[in-house]
Amino acid sequence: MSLNLIGFSRSALIALTAISAGCASTDPVAYQGISSSKQLSVNTQNKDGKVPLLYSGGGVNFRAYSAVIVEPVEVYRGRDQQFGSTSDKNRIVLASYMKDTFEKRLKSKYTLTSIPGPATLRLKLTLTGAKANAPVLSTAAKLMPVGLAVNSVQAARGKEGTLSGSVNYSVELYDSATNKLLLAYVSKQYPGALDVRASLGPLGASKVGIQKGADDLVGRLQPTVATSPQ
Repeated sequence: MSLNLIGFSRSALIALTAISAGCASTDPVAYQGISSSKQLSVNTQNKDGKVPLLYSGGGVNFRAYSAVIVEPVEVYRGRDQQFGSTSDKNRIVLASYMKDTFEKRLKSKYTLTSIPGPATLRLKLTLTGAKANAPVLSTAAKLMPVGLAVNSVQAARGKEGTLSGSVNYSVELYDSATNKLLLAYVSKQYPGALDVRASLGPLGASKVGIQKGADDLVGRLQPTVATSPQ
């Protein structure tokens, strides 16, 4: 790589990192096209900003459930979707990856089934948005001095990295026998700001966000009495 090209890449990185750091994040909203939209309210315990809106039935003993139905993940088509420039093809890829990932995490605690009945949960996931990694620059922002400095601050604050991707989605959990809504929330997930592995490929960060989202849901279902998403 020539010195001129290196200099240009460094200048571009500095400019884009500054722009990215100053831009408002695509926080999830109460998507009007999801069933639980009107039941969602502001999550007062939303410490990290990842779950700003939720509905909790309260006092639900998820240990009383032994099985779960994971429905095919729906790709949200409403006007308030947050996919930006993410292609339809990549949306479908992420939806499929989300179903597989959540199933793998949930089967460690529940039996996966397709038959509604007593002691069986029904999980409806809707992919509502995704932001791709900036090609090359997403990785450079974690390795070059300027980007590394900015992302170190972001990591310390628990915030998303500059020029890095993310994923937005909704969770709706029902009692499959009664169709009663037990828990619902919208979330935005992303990798650590210094996670170089997640910066590889356009969907790397979104996929890591999906993994974190699946772990987060399983963690919420472990207490004897479910708590509201933090």
